[in-house]
Amino acid sequence: MEFQNLLLEKDGHIAIITLNRPEVRNALDPRTWAEIRGAARECRFDKDVRVLIITGAGGKAFASGADIRSLRERETLEVLKSEAQDSLNEVENLDKPVIAAIDGFALGGGCELALACDIRIATSRSQLGQPEVNLGIIPGAGGTQRLQRVVGVGKAKELIFTGDIISAQEAREIGLVNKVVKQSEDLLPAAKEMAQKIIAKGPMAVSLAKTAINVGANTDINSGLLFEKFAQVIAFSTEDRVEGTTAFLEKRKPDFQGR
Repeated sequence: MEFQNLLLEKDGHIAIITLNRPEVRNALDPRTWAEIRGAARECRFDKDVRVLIITGAGGKAFASGADIRSLRERETLEVLKSEAQDSLNEVENLDKPVIAAIDGFALGGGCELALACDIRIATSRSQLGQPEVNLGIIPGAGGTQRLQRVVGVGKAKELIFTGDIISAQEAREIGLVNKVVKQSEDLLPAAKEMAQKIIAKGPMAVSLAKTAINVGANTDINSGLLFEKFAQVIAFSTEDRVEGTTAFLEKRKPDFQGR
């Protein structure tokens, strides 16, 4: 897929998607949603990629939300054809960990994009929220579902009903953000450091663990536990399990091959 609104680059086993519409604070229009989906799919089938980082260009916003002009002009039935939910499902269900590196605003669809990621790292100046009710609409890219799973039902209702925009520090306190760094220049290094920690682990184990967590978050606990049991059976059948246990006994670092 040819990208116009984002950049996709590789750094070893790390892929980085950079939303690249700084002139509109990386607003999310239909084309950008489609490109996010395409880039995530490209990472899915790239065996060298083990972790994906999503960030925004320009230093003012991770993603400031939907393009308001396009929202105003969109016809009612067009909403059913929106790329947003499909794109974020692609991100959430990617079989590799996804880290959101947030600098500046992550509002509306931008917050929903961050929620679809597995880990969120933000700068201290970042602000997050779901202010869609101010426009007479509701979060439509999964925010009503994912936010409650991350911060709890009560806090999700408060943020969505009021449209409040919160600081990175408050976001960390409620579990919306995993880590806060002080300066913009610290953001990508922090995200890459987190990525490298993950890359050092068994890639198949990490992938299976992510899938098991996602299954459990969206079903009852018994279904989650059953999936976990079968995922563990798969993990035990891998060469990585033999390498990992052997390396531990030999007191050396494992050399995982993803097999």
